[in-house]
Amino acid sequence: MLIARTVSKETIQYEDVPEPALEPGHALIRVHNITLCGTDLHIWEDDYPAGLPVIQGHEFAGVVESIGQNDAGIRAGDRVAVSPMVYCGECRPCRLGRFNVCENIGCIGCYSDGALVELISVPVEKLCPVPEGLELDLAAMAEPASIAIQAVNRGRPSPGETALVLGSGPIGLLATLHLTDLGVRVVCADTEPDRLELATAFGAVDTLLVDPRAGFPGADQAVRLDALTDSSGPELVIEATGVPSSLENAIRLVASAGRIVQVGISARTASVPMNTIPFKEIDLLGSRNSLNLIPAGLELLAGHRDQARALMTHRFRFEVLQQAFELMRSRTEPVGKIVVDMPAGQPTPPAGTAALTEVQP
Repeated sequence: MLIARTVSKETIQYEDVPEPALEPGHALIRVHNITLCGTDLHIWEDDYPAGLPVIQGHEFAGVVESIGQNDAGIRAGDRVAVSPMVYCGECRPCRLGRFNVCENIGCIGCYSDGALVELISVPVEKLCPVPEGLELDLAAMAEPASIAIQAVNRGRPSPGETALVLGSGPIGLLATLHLTDLGVRVVCADTEPDRLELATAFGAVDTLLVDPRAGFPGADQAVRLDALTDSSGPELVIEATGVPSSLENAIRLVASAGRIVQVGISARTASVPMNTIPFKEIDLLGSRNSLNLIPAGLELLAGHRDQARALMTHRFRFEVLQQAFELMRSRTEPVGKIVVDMPAGQPTPPAGTAALTEVQP
């Protein structure tokens, strides 16, 4: 079978290797679709703790090629997404049921070889059946959907509350979708107008365009936010950018006794007045990965297929992965989710192969 291995910085090498054999407790999955995220870009750029070489691909879906007897009743031919997170089950967080922050955490496609292969062997317990009617390219996004759901769950939302979602990338938009389903009014903020257009389609009742050179919110934006929150501020803020000034805005704008969930990841340092958090008695919460919420992510995507497809801005054939990563790095055009069509997930190829096709929202 053909695999794509990231062997060094910004270098992908294709190799022909033997297909894996079926092991006890595992299943062989014929990979159909993979979606790429910022973590994939960092790995490709050799800016990730696990280092290289590695076979990337942690957001993926496919079809079960072979499987032994299993309690889940999964059979060959079933369509599945795969939970890529690996945890030890023995450290303190795992014993507390917080295995999403396992001290020995791993991830298929990040810390160990992943799904940029034609056939992959995974433990049966990592398989999540795809709901009927949900296409496999959409099902590949169940992992980021699960991250968004985890962030929302951490914020303990209640129907009728107002939430401010800072950042309308895929995680922020999927969080908006889930919050809206829960009866929460959502206001989205971002620096990109096209992302805010999507936020409206994902259920936001208002959107705020952030100008990094000016104060946020602007005078008109503050009036609109006050009208939605009785001038008290949003009860919940989801910070999904990883930009230090965005966390600073969250702490400043959240209501007293409100909650902030930090899901955007960055090594940069934010600067906040230390008295604000105790004076307002803010719950400042982190969120990472998910507590095995891939099935919930699949249900969210299945219930909102049009919005999920709108997240996809580009797709590439497996044979031209280098182009996909170069597009992510260049930022010469807006990039949402990039879909990689593996050989099993490709339509009948036209004359010539491996051309980039844009997915129109």
